[in-house]
Amino acid sequence: MSGHSQFKNIMYRKGAQDAKKARVFAKLARDITIAAKSGLPEPDKNPRLRLAIQAARAESMPKDNIERAIAKATQTAGGADYVSARYEGFGPGKVAVIVEALTDNKNRTAGNIRTIFGKRGGTMGESGSVAFNFERIGYIQYPASTADADKMFETALEAGANDVSSDDEYHEIETLPDDLATVTEALEKVFGTPSASRLDWKPLVKTDITDVETAQKLLDFIDALDDDDDVQRVYHNAEIGEEVVNALKGV
Repeated sequence: MSGHSQFKNIMYRKGAQDAKKARVFAKLARDITIAAKSGLPEPDKNPRLRLAIQAARAESMPKDNIERAIAKATQTAGGADYVSARYEGFGPGKVAVIVEALTDNKNRTAGNIRTIFGKRGGTMGESGSVAFNFERIGYIQYPASTADADKMFETALEAGANDVSSDDEYHEIETLPDDLATVTEALEKVFGTPSASRLDWKPLVKTDITDVETAQKLLDFIDALDDDDDVQRVYHNAEIGEEVVNALKGV
C-alpha cells in the first residue's frame, strides 16, 4: 500500500486549513446522519454508524458535533434525505478517478461534478468505466510515531488485518471491508484512535505522473472536487515520482 496517501499529503500542505477542516467536519456530519438513518442511532447496534463516528474521531471532530449529527437522523430533528452517488472518469494525465458523494439532489451534484471534470482537464465516464482499476478495502491509518513497524504489524495481523505497510509518516492497515470495524476496535484498545478508519478504493493499476505541470493540474482538479459540498471523498490511481513530489512541496 506504499504511496496510498501520498498525493493527499501534498494537498494538506497547501494551506487554508481552517476552511478545509470546516468542510471536512460538515461532510463527516452528513455521513454520520446518513448512517444513523440507515439503522438504529446507536453505534453498538449499527456498524455503519460506528465506522462513521470512528472516521469523525480520527479527524478530531468534537463530540457535540457528532451528537448533533446523530440527532439530525431522527424524525423530530428533520433534515434532508441524502442518497449516495458515485461518479467515475479520468483526470489530467489520464488518471482514473472515483468520486463518492452524498446528495439531496442528484441532478445538481452530477452537474457540478461534470463541470469540474470539464473545466479541469478531465473526462467524466459512465458508471463502471474506471472502477475495475480499484478494489474495495477497509483502510486504517496511524501516525508512524504510534508504534514501531514490527509492533503495528504483529498487532494488526492478530486483529485480523490483511496487510500492513509502514513508512516514515504512517502505518497503513488494510482489511476486508466487513472486518474494518472489528480490526479498528481491536487496534484502538492498543494504540488509541486511528488517524483514519474508513472503507476505501485501492488502485490495482497505477498511472505514472512524471512532470510537475500535469501533477499540479491533477492536484487542482482533485482539490476542486474535494471543495464541492456534496463530495465525500475522491480516489485516484496516480503514482507520482519523488522528484515531482519534492517540486510540488517546494523542496
